[in-house]
Amino acid sequence: MLELPFDPSKRAEQVENLIMKGLSRKYYRLRPARYYGGIATADLVGCSFLCAYCWNYGRNLHPYEADGRYYSHHEIAKTLLKIARKKGFNRIRLSGAEPLLGQSSFEHLCGLLEEINQADPRMEFVLETNGLLIGSDTSFTKRLAEFKRLQVRVSLKGWDGESFERVSGAQGRFFEVPLNGIKNLLDAGVVAWPAIMYEIFGQKGIAKISEKLKALAIKPEELEIEYLEKYPFVIENLRKRAVHSF
Repeated sequence: MLELPFDPSKRAEQVENLIMKGLSRKYYRLRPARYYGGIATADLVGCSFLCAYCWNYGRNLHPYEADGRYYSHHEIAKTLLKIARKKGFNRIRLSGAEPLLGQSSFEHLCGLLEEINQADPRMEFVLETNGLLIGSDTSFTKRLAEFKRLQVRVSLKGWDGESFERVSGAQGRFFEVPLNGIKNLLDAGVVAWPAIMYEIFGQKGIAKISEKLKALAIKPEELEIEYLEKYPFVIENLRKRAVHSF
């Protein structure tokens, strides 16, 4: 039984051991999606956070037991490119869980980025992350800066330690790490921006996180607003954690 709040760095290590076999990673679905104007999407299993509003909550809570299979970066690149070409998309992404858990998952991602870039240098890659790994070590952002068609969307889970802890399930002392991740990316020359869930933050939460972003020289006007998918289990998770906007 996972006790909240937890240390997300330790959870990242534990989860990576479950969802990686060598440099192959566990995925459960590959599909076209409507977001970003149309994008080929590979849905992952396994996350360092356990967000109350996550639509993939069950698989991320129990990543080893979750449905799915292990793919090499070559297999994922080949399938995503096929989906993108068939649908006329010019974007690819990983979604559903955290792409960056540790060194093995990072090398899997870099292999995927390299293969996609070689196959189609015009293809854009959107990396959706919680920012924990890239906020902890600048060596990761320096490596990501090598990929010129990469765009990174960092999902922020709260506007202070308390809200971060209730939403993500991770200890509040890690609140600043994703913010540092955005700064590390921008300092390395990577296209990156923050994103938040409107129903969680509300106007007051948006104002508070905007001040945090300004302090790090991150433009708050680049803050992406997303909206809650109100699945019954999501509403129940939010209720149990007493998560609501202020």
